[in-house]
Amino acid sequence: MKVTVIGTGYVGLTTGITLGFLGHEVTCVDVDENKINRLQGGSLPIHEPLLDQLLTAARENMAFTTSYEEAVREADVIFFAVGTPANEDGSPNLSYLFCALDDTIRFITEKETPTVLVNKSTVPVGTGDQMQEQIRSAGLEGRVTVVSNPEFLRQGRAVKDTLYPDRIVVGGDEHGVRTLRQLYFPILDQSFLAPKGAPRPQSFAGVAFLTVDRRSAELAKYAANAFLAMKVSFINEIANVCDGVGASVEHVADIIGTDPRIGAAFLQAGIGYGGSCFPKDTQALQYIAGTSGYDFKLLSSVIEVNNEQKFRMLHKLQEELNDLRGRKITVLGLTFKPGTDDLREAPSLPIIARLLELGAEVHAHDPIAVEKARQALPMEVQLHEDLYEALYQAEGALLVTEWPVYAKLKAAFLLSAMKNPLLIDGRNALAEEERQLLDYRGIGLGEQAVRRWQHELV
Repeated sequence: MKVTVIGTGYVGLTTGITLGFLGHEVTCVDVDENKINRLQGGSLPIHEPLLDQLLTAARENMAFTTSYEEAVREADVIFFAVGTPANEDGSPNLSYLFCALDDTIRFITEKETPTVLVNKSTVPVGTGDQMQEQIRSAGLEGRVTVVSNPEFLRQGRAVKDTLYPDRIVVGGDEHGVRTLRQLYFPILDQSFLAPKGAPRPQSFAGVAFLTVDRRSAELAKYAANAFLAMKVSFINEIANVCDGVGASVEHVADIIGTDPRIGAAFLQAGIGYGGSCFPKDTQALQYIAGTSGYDFKLLSSVIEVNNEQKFRMLHKLQEELNDLRGRKITVLGLTFKPGTDDLREAPSLPIIARLLELGAEVHAHDPIAVEKARQALPMEVQLHEDLYEALYQAEGALLVTEWPVYAKLKAAFLLSAMKNPLLIDGRNALAEEERQLLDYRGIGLGEQAVRRWQHELV
């Protein structure tokens, strides 16, 4: 099939390149000329494991352009994968989506064959209806239909999640559903040759193809992300209780995670969620609920807990060092999660801002995002590509992103580099055998309470 993808971010590029890999003829369009130039030269503008490998394999099926006319005029299916950033009130900004829709309609008015418009962008309930109404007003009713096809991709695992999804959700009319079933058939029947580096999981049980009404599909993405965000905030609240009573959240999470009604996923305590989805989508769902007349109290608490949790490690740092003025503090990890170069809503940013407010001399390291960070962080933050240099003579280090290079750190390395081997581990990532050799503080491991009780016993 001839496919167009509008938007070359994480979702758009992963969708387009994967469909090209599966044998479809794909054109990706973006208004950013720099992105398109890089893609035309075979270079990705984002970091996503395995995506460059798929692009090489799919090269003959891929085209990249800034021209809407060139991209949409012959397409059977057009995906919208543009950003829907949050407005100040939490509502999604849909201006990019409707600008893309206007440009698309302008160049398909003379097209005689049917076209399916697929919304991959995360949008409020009823957005698809508004798009369909705009199509009707343009005189394209019956020739163009809108379906909702929400994505459930995890950055850092987006290729595997696309090739081996647990479900594909399509909300729309019969023609739209039938078209997307045909488009995704290689995934549904797993007839493609698995790429090197992304073998078909042995436990893979097949793909559920769920067809629903368009509004339910739109709400499902928000509901899924809000539920996962709730699990993250819940286990972080348990971690804070553990710190007060001397219990270990790692043990508690292991116990409750064995319950199949709960499950182990998203029960890793830390400093909260970030990225391009959870913060934006929880705020959007809160806004959607509010405008529909419902006060979503549970979701409001999830957001409040997450906003506060990122600063727990700073409290631990201050408990140990008191005054941070003039002290060298090193932040380990800048991206919101490992496996990506995405800094959107990364906990590192407000943590660094608070450290600067407290007068610390802030140094930072990240395996891949240093150059991006130069544009996002104040000039007084000293960024390092060399880990030893970042840690040299530091009086404290904050492990913010659980990159493997940090999880595999040896106590001897930290002891040789740092002035004071104080590690505040916001992800409980460091190996247990290394923790006891350092001045180590984790999240929800109860060290403070245990030390307090030991002091009282003495």
